[in-house]
Amino acid sequence: MQALFDEFPIILGAFWLTVRLTLASGLVALVLGTILAGMRVSPLPVLRGIGTTYVNVLRNTPLTLVIVFCGLGLGLVLDVSFSESLSTNYLWLSIIGLSAYTAAFVCEAIRAGINTVPVGQAEAARAIGLTFGQNLRLIVLPQAFRAVIAPLGSILIALTKNTTIAAAIGVGEASLTMKTLFEAHGDAVIQIFAGFALGFLILTLPTGLLFGWLAKRLAVVR
Repeated sequence: MQALFDEFPIILGAFWLTVRLTLASGLVALVLGTILAGMRVSPLPVLRGIGTTYVNVLRNTPLTLVIVFCGLGLGLVLDVSFSESLSTNYLWLSIIGLSAYTAAFVCEAIRAGINTVPVGQAEAARAIGLTFGQNLRLIVLPQAFRAVIAPLGSILIALTKNTTIAAAIGVGEASLTMKTLFEAHGDAVIQIFAGFALGFLILTLPTGLLFGWLAKRLAVVR
Protein backbone atom coordinates (compact mmCIF):
# COMPACT_ATOMS: atom_id res chain seq x y z
CA MET A 1 0.00 0.00 0.00
CA GLN A 2 2.91 2.32 0.75
CA ALA A 3 4.02 1.99 -2.89
CA LEU A 4 0.68 3.44 -4.03
CA PHE A 5 1.07 6.46 -1.76
CA ASP A 6 4.69 6.98 -2.77
CA GLU A 7 3.90 6.84 -6.51
CA PHE A 8 0.52 8.59 -6.31
CA PRO A 9 1.55 11.65 -8.38
CA ILE A 10 2.79 9.39 -11.17
CA ILE A 11 -0.38 7.27 -11.02
CA LEU A 12 -2.55 10.36 -11.07
CA GLY A 13 -0.68 11.69 -14.11
CA ALA A 14 -1.11 8.36 -15.89
CA PHE A 15 -4.87 8.35 -15.34
CA TRP A 16 -5.08 11.97 -16.43
CA LEU A 17 -3.42 10.94 -19.68
CA THR A 18 -5.97 8.11 -19.98
CA VAL A 19 -8.78 10.64 -19.55
CA ARG A 20 -7.27 12.91 -22.21
CA LEU A 21 -6.91 9.99 -24.61
CA THR A 22 -10.52 8.98 -23.98
CA LEU A 23 -12.03 12.43 -24.39
CA ALA A 24 -10.03 13.40 -27.48
CA SER A 25 -10.56 10.03 -29.19
CA GLY A 26 -14.23 9.94 -28.20
CA LEU A 27 -14.92 13.37 -29.66
CA VAL A 28 -13.18 12.60 -32.96
CA ALA A 29 -14.83 9.17 -33.15
CA LEU A 30 -18.27 10.71 -32.58
CA VAL A 31 -17.81 13.18 -35.44
CA LEU A 32 -16.29 10.60 -37.79
CA GLY A 33 -18.83 7.95 -36.80
CA THR A 34 -21.71 10.33 -37.50
CA ILE A 35 -20.31 11.09 -40.95
CA LEU A 36 -19.90 7.38 -41.64
CA ALA A 37 -23.45 6.68 -40.50
CA GLY A 38 -24.69 9.34 -42.92
CA MET A 39 -22.66 7.72 -45.68
CA ARG A 40 -24.09 4.29 -44.89
CA VAL A 41 -27.67 5.50 -45.32
CA SER A 42 -26.86 7.78 -48.23
CA PRO A 43 -28.80 7.37 -51.49
CA LEU A 44 -25.45 7.36 -53.35
CA PRO A 45 -24.06 3.83 -53.80
CA VAL A 46 -20.47 5.09 -53.80
CA LEU A 47 -20.82 6.67 -50.37
CA ARG A 48 -22.62 3.61 -49.02
CA GLY A 49 -19.83 1.40 -50.33
CA ILE A 50 -17.07 3.52 -48.78
CA GLY A 51 -18.85 3.65 -45.42
CA THR A 52 -19.58 -0.08 -45.40
CA THR A 53 -16.00 -0.98 -46.36
CA TYR A 54 -14.53 1.28 -43.67
CA VAL A 55 -16.77 -0.15 -40.95
CA ASN A 56 -16.23 -3.79 -41.92
CA VAL A 57 -12.45 -3.40 -42.18
CA LEU A 58 -11.94 -1.50 -38.93
CA ARG A 59 -14.37 -3.54 -36.86
CA ASN A 60 -12.64 -6.77 -37.89
CA THR A 61 -9.09 -5.51 -37.36
CA PRO A 62 -7.52 -5.96 -33.90
CA LEU A 63 -7.07 -2.61 -32.18
CA THR A 64 -3.46 -3.50 -31.39
CA LEU A 65 -2.69 -3.68 -35.11
CA VAL A 66 -4.41 -0.34 -35.69
CA ILE A 67 -2.38 1.34 -32.94
CA VAL A 68 0.90 -0.24 -34.06
CA PHE A 69 0.19 0.83 -37.65
CA CYS A 70 -0.39 4.41 -36.50
CA GLY A 71 2.76 4.40 -34.37
CA LEU A 72 5.10 2.63 -36.77
CA GLY A 73 3.44 3.06 -40.16
CA LEU A 74 2.40 6.69 -39.82
CA GLY A 75 4.98 7.79 -37.28
CA LEU A 76 8.14 6.10 -38.53
CA VAL A 77 7.56 5.07 -42.15
CA LEU A 78 5.43 8.00 -43.37
CA ASP A 79 7.01 10.43 -40.87
CA VAL A 80 3.70 11.93 -39.77
CA SER A 81 4.56 14.39 -37.02
CA PHE A 82 2.41 16.60 -34.80
CA SER A 83 5.11 17.74 -32.39
CA GLU A 84 8.88 17.75 -31.94
CA SER A 85 8.30 15.86 -28.70
CA LEU A 86 8.28 12.11 -29.35
CA SER A 87 5.87 11.38 -26.50
CA THR A 88 3.41 14.03 -27.67
CA ASN A 89 3.65 12.78 -31.24
CA TYR A 90 2.85 9.21 -30.19
CA LEU A 91 -0.01 10.53 -28.07
CA TRP A 92 -1.62 12.08 -31.16
CA LEU A 93 -0.92 9.00 -33.25
CA SER A 94 -2.68 6.95 -30.57
CA ILE A 95 -5.65 9.30 -30.72
CA ILE A 96 -5.82 8.76 -34.49
CA GLY A 97 -5.81 4.99 -34.06
CA LEU A 98 -8.34 4.93 -31.24
CA SER A 99 -10.62 7.39 -33.07
CA ALA A 100 -10.50 5.49 -36.36
CA TYR A 101 -11.27 2.20 -34.63
CA THR A 102 -14.01 3.50 -32.33
CA ALA A 103 -15.70 5.46 -35.13
CA ALA A 104 -16.72 2.18 -36.78
CA PHE A 105 -18.66 1.18 -33.67
CA VAL A 106 -20.13 4.66 -33.24
CA CYS A 107 -21.28 4.51 -36.86
CA GLU A 108 -23.16 1.25 -36.32
CA ALA A 109 -24.77 2.52 -33.12
CA ILE A 110 -25.99 5.70 -34.81
CA ARG A 111 -27.15 3.75 -37.87
CA ALA A 112 -29.22 1.57 -35.56
CA GLY A 113 -30.69 4.76 -34.10
CA ILE A 114 -31.49 6.03 -37.59
CA ASN A 115 -33.42 2.83 -38.23
CA THR A 116 -35.66 3.57 -35.24
CA VAL A 117 -36.92 6.80 -36.83
CA PRO A 118 -40.27 6.16 -38.57
CA VAL A 119 -39.92 6.10 -42.35
CA GLY A 120 -42.93 8.38 -42.64
CA GLN A 121 -41.04 11.26 -41.04
CA ALA A 122 -38.25 11.06 -43.61
CA GLU A 123 -40.80 10.84 -46.42
CA ALA A 124 -42.68 13.85 -45.05
CA ALA A 125 -39.41 15.80 -44.91
CA ARG A 126 -38.71 14.97 -48.56
CA ALA A 127 -42.25 15.94 -49.45
CA ILE A 128 -41.75 19.48 -48.14
CA GLY A 129 -38.54 19.83 -50.16
CA LEU A 130 -35.78 19.03 -47.67
CA THR A 131 -32.61 17.59 -49.17
CA PHE A 132 -31.07 14.37 -47.88
CA GLY A 133 -28.54 16.33 -45.83
CA GLN A 134 -31.20 18.62 -44.33
CA ASN A 135 -33.45 15.65 -43.61
CA LEU A 136 -30.61 13.84 -41.86
CA ARG A 137 -29.47 16.87 -39.87
CA LEU A 138 -32.84 18.30 -38.84
CA ILE A 139 -35.16 15.31 -38.61
CA VAL A 140 -33.34 11.99 -38.37
CA LEU A 141 -30.11 12.48 -36.42
CA PRO A 142 -31.61 14.35 -33.43
CA GLN A 143 -33.95 11.42 -32.83
CA ALA A 144 -31.30 8.83 -33.63
CA PHE A 145 -28.88 10.24 -31.06
CA ARG A 146 -31.55 10.20 -28.36
CA ALA A 147 -32.32 6.57 -29.17
CA VAL A 148 -28.72 5.38 -28.83
CA ILE A 149 -27.44 7.28 -25.80
CA ALA A 150 -26.99 4.07 -23.81
CA PRO A 151 -25.06 2.25 -26.59
CA LEU A 152 -22.84 5.29 -27.07
CA GLY A 153 -22.13 5.23 -23.35
CA SER A 154 -21.08 1.59 -23.63
CA ILE A 155 -18.76 2.50 -26.52
CA LEU A 156 -17.21 5.29 -24.43
CA ILE A 157 -16.60 2.86 -21.57
CA ALA A 158 -14.99 0.41 -24.01
CA LEU A 159 -12.86 3.25 -25.38
CA THR A 160 -11.67 4.12 -21.86
CA LYS A 161 -10.45 0.55 -21.42
CA ASN A 162 -9.07 0.39 -24.96
CA THR A 163 -6.71 3.28 -24.21
CA THR A 164 -4.49 0.69 -22.52
CA ILE A 165 -3.54 -0.54 -26.01
CA ALA A 166 -1.71 2.76 -26.55
CA ALA A 167 1.02 1.29 -24.33
CA ALA A 168 2.00 -0.80 -27.37
CA ILE A 169 3.70 2.26 -28.85
CA GLY A 170 5.01 3.65 -25.57
CA VAL A 171 2.27 6.09 -24.55
CA GLY A 172 2.56 6.39 -20.78
CA GLU A 173 -1.08 5.90 -19.87
CA ALA A 174 -2.33 3.90 -16.89
CA SER A 175 -1.49 0.35 -18.01
CA LEU A 176 2.08 1.19 -19.03
CA THR A 177 2.61 3.01 -15.74
CA MET A 178 1.23 0.00 -13.88
CA LYS A 179 3.72 -2.26 -15.65
CA THR A 180 6.56 0.11 -14.73
CA LEU A 181 5.46 0.12 -11.09
CA PHE A 182 5.31 -3.67 -11.09
CA GLU A 183 8.98 -3.73 -12.05
CA ALA A 184 9.93 -1.11 -9.45
CA HIS A 185 7.84 -2.57 -6.60
CA GLY A 186 7.79 -6.31 -7.12
CA ASP A 187 6.67 -6.89 -3.53
CA ALA A 188 3.49 -4.85 -3.98
CA VAL A 189 2.06 -6.25 -7.21
CA ILE A 190 -1.38 -7.06 -5.77
CA GLN A 191 -1.78 -3.64 -4.15
CA ILE A 192 -0.71 -1.83 -7.33
CA PHE A 193 -3.02 -3.94 -9.48
CA ALA A 194 -5.94 -3.33 -7.10
CA GLY A 195 -5.23 0.41 -7.11
CA PHE A 196 -5.24 0.64 -10.90
CA ALA A 197 -8.35 -1.55 -11.14
CA LEU A 198 -10.08 0.81 -8.72
CA GLY A 199 -8.92 3.77 -10.84
CA PHE A 200 -10.53 2.34 -13.98
CA LEU A 201 -13.68 1.56 -12.01
CA ILE A 202 -13.84 5.19 -10.89
CA LEU A 203 -13.58 6.27 -14.53
CA THR A 204 -16.06 3.83 -16.06
CA LEU A 205 -18.77 3.33 -13.44
CA PRO A 206 -19.94 6.98 -13.30
CA THR A 207 -19.91 7.05 -17.12
CA GLY A 208 -22.29 4.10 -17.28
CA LEU A 209 -24.58 5.60 -14.65
CA LEU A 210 -24.60 9.01 -16.38
CA PHE A 211 -25.42 7.62 -19.82
CA GLY A 212 -28.06 5.31 -18.34
CA TRP A 213 -29.74 8.31 -16.70
CA LEU A 214 -29.49 10.37 -19.90
CA ALA A 215 -30.98 7.51 -21.93
CA LYS A 216 -34.06 7.47 -19.69
CA ARG A 217 -34.25 11.25 -19.43
CA LEU A 218 -34.00 11.91 -23.17
CA ALA A 219 -35.77 8.83 -24.52
CA VAL A 220 -37.91 9.46 -27.61
CA VAL A 221 -41.59 8.87 -26.86
CA ARG A 222 -43.31 7.27 -29.83
